[in-house]
Amino acid sequence: MKKTFVLTILLLATYTLFSQIAPDKYYIQFTDKNNSPYSIDNPAEFLTQRAIARRNAQGIQITLQDLPVNPDYLSGVAATGVTILNPTKWFNGVTIYTTDSLALDAIAALPYVANIRSSGNKTVKEHTKPFFVNESFTPTAFQKISQKNGEFDYGPSYNQIKMLNGVSLHESGFLGQGMIISVLDAGFRNVDNLPVFDSLWENDQILGTRDFVNPGTFVFDYHSHGTSVLSTMGGFFPGQLIGTAPKASYYLLRSEEAAGKSPENIIEEYNWVSAAEFADSVGTDIINSSLGYTTFDDTAQNHTYNDMDGNTTPITIGADIAASKGILVVNSAGNSGGASWHYIGAPADGDSVFTIGAVTPDSILAGFSSHGPTFDGRIKPNVVAQGSPAYVASSGGGFGDGYGTSFSSPIIAGMCACLWQSHTNCSNIDIINVLQLSGSHYNNPDNDFGYGIPDFVIANDLLLIKFPETTYKNNIVKISPNPFNDEVRIVYQTENTGLVLIEIFDITGKQLYSFNKELSYSGNNLITINNIDDLVSGTYIIKITSKTNISTAKLIKYLQM
Repeated sequence: MKKTFVLTILLLATYTLFSQIAPDKYYIQFTDKNNSPYSIDNPAEFLTQRAIARRNAQGIQITLQDLPVNPDYLSGVAATGVTILNPTKWFNGVTIYTTDSLALDAIAALPYVANIRSSGNKTVKEHTKPFFVNESFTPTAFQKISQKNGEFDYGPSYNQIKMLNGVSLHESGFLGQGMIISVLDAGFRNVDNLPVFDSLWENDQILGTRDFVNPGTFVFDYHSHGTSVLSTMGGFFPGQLIGTAPKASYYLLRSEEAAGKSPENIIEEYNWVSAAEFADSVGTDIINSSLGYTTFDDTAQNHTYNDMDGNTTPITIGADIAASKGILVVNSAGNSGGASWHYIGAPADGDSVFTIGAVTPDSILAGFSSHGPTFDGRIKPNVVAQGSPAYVASSGGGFGDGYGTSFSSPIIAGMCACLWQSHTNCSNIDIINVLQLSGSHYNNPDNDFGYGIPDFVIANDLLLIKFPETTYKNNIVKISPNPFNDEVRIVYQTENTGLVLIEIFDITGKQLYSFNKELSYSGNNLITINNIDDLVSGTYIIKITSKTNISTAKLIKYLQM
């Protein structure tokens, strides 16, 4: 049964009629989703059961935004003789190809077409390209999973996982099982042939591919950037490289036409949004996007820093919509730290995007890693990981050093799959929150490191404490000193008087202390804890529970000599 819907659509900045988003490519904005054959009461027609389950698990409603573009509208546009490229249901439009101006006139005359435009204000791409050195090893045969002295034989990839305390999760059996990661990139050359990915193919962990640049399904003849990105997550070649999530499943989605092959155009942002919609529809848990957009070959489309406000560029709007569907969107910060642009690009500026900067193996900020803040003053990146260099596989069959936030991002994305797999009651925002809490710069975040290098063991323990996101707001304003020796003072903000429960846990999640404290006034309260002298040096989690709020933070104890 057809239903009539009047859709309130998010209108992007309108440009001159028929303005192009790429040579001979245009974006058609529809007016509504009226008379749709789809209904939000029957989501199985346009979402997989896994996508529906993800929404249900996180309390996310299915809305008109989820309905596909009206197929009658697409048929009407196609009847003018143009080539349909990619519909976008979240924006309620479609990208097309045509060289026929009369066809554009005919489309503009259709009653359900709002305009034909370059959607989105301005946009430009910064491709975080890798380069390789010391590519001296060429694999000849796939090796089955092996362990060395109780640990996986990571080879040169060890440090990039150890830095995050990810080895401990792996050794506990968390390898991404049951999680789906969609990789949005420029191409995945030779992923179908390289031994480092044999494990993914043999275990049916490559769930599908799709090309949103040249619509189709074959993505293995294009750029090698996605090949190297995928290797940091799904690669498995003991003695050389083990990815952060070798047991996760993957969709390989090409949204980016790599630099050097053709001019850079804003259509790539629309490709990305359509790819993210596909990822959502098939039940993806995590998107890794090692892409960033700032300027284009057509300078009229260029972004400015003012556009990095989380709400302006098409790709950032799409990324935040993806996050609103319960997907953890992990994106590279960009490689402009040493360039005139300096700042993060889009969609790294997204409010709900988990933005990743890069550090060296010694935890020093990479000179190329892009900086925050966003134009509206938010801290970015969120966290950092190794990317200068990271150890990656190349499309030629070897291994070597790759430089860029392109690699620190998937290293984090894969570890997030391992963290999330045993906490299915958590939301994507829960994952971001605990990783920031666990960060090395948590007490003093900045716009270089963000919250620093996350500790996935501490994050896992925070999730074990099971604070509900619906009531979570961190009311702990300040902890000092931290590290502490024999006394710690906590500034805690509350709107209510009364008792709060204070608990201290070790990093295994074991409760060590539990006591009540009476707060006599609202606002900032000073809580002094001085009866924990028997704690040994190490990292702990403090949890403060009031009538309406649960707050957590990291405590570090050291002993004076």
